[in-house]
Amino acid sequence: MGMSTLTGLSAVALYLVALAFLYQDLRVREKAHRTDKRVLGIGLVAGLLHLVSAWGLIASDGQYVFGIPQVSTLIFAAIALLLQISSIRKPLHNLMVGLFPLAIVAIIASLVLSARTNPVTLGAGMVSHILLSILAYSFFTIAALQAAFLAVQNYQLRHHHAASVIHRFPPLQDMEAFLFDLLWVGQTLLTLGIISGFLFVDDFGARGLPHKTFFSLLAWVVFGVLLWGRHVLGWRGNTAIKGTLTGFLFLVLGFYGSKVVIEYILS
Repeated sequence: MGMSTLTGLSAVALYLVALAFLYQDLRVREKAHRTDKRVLGIGLVAGLLHLVSAWGLIASDGQYVFGIPQVSTLIFAAIALLLQISSIRKPLHNLMVGLFPLAIVAIIASLVLSARTNPVTLGAGMVSHILLSILAYSFFTIAALQAAFLAVQNYQLRHHHAASVIHRFPPLQDMEAFLFDLLWVGQTLLTLGIISGFLFVDDFGARGLPHKTFFSLLAWVVFGVLLWGRHVLGWRGNTAIKGTLTGFLFLVLGFYGSKVVIEYILS
């Protein structure tokens, strides 16, 4: 059994243990607004093992494999670690309930499915561009999960079902404030990723790159307008939710759309 497989399966086991504690805590009203230290500790170790597994699948002997399963598990490893770190100061167990199962699926897919792209040798500039893009994508994924939970919370409030659900979430204003914190960080990283792409990418006509560049710039505009509207006009609520999910959809179309076409259709 290779190191990536061993660390990946260990991460899966720890994610499952953390999920068991999470579901147990969510049934207890007084624990609703704080992150269980057991979950935080187990989740952090799981995220580190997940990262080791993902990087081992991608990088080997100075070459990199960026197939969909491999990049996806690296993205979810980054998301898991970022979420655990953020949970030290904020109660984010609601996001972990949605994230940990997806992380498990990403690990299993990366271990079972082989890459449909050839290994490539990259310079430091291109590696930094890719890592910045992955970090930006990770922050926006957490933001999209946060927006989805906000949508549920808003729906419950409008339909007067708050008594059964709202006590399991942090206050609405805190969730919105954290959403925009995530968007600011993600937008900064996306900006740096786009700039580094223009600096280090040699062939903008490469297969899939125009498509990816177009949707990345479109997402950057959507998030930029949303952040401007928040700062100047005080946008919140459904506007924040719809804007976040729309920008995230463009990122997904840009990254996964082009890779699916190249790796599974054109090939």
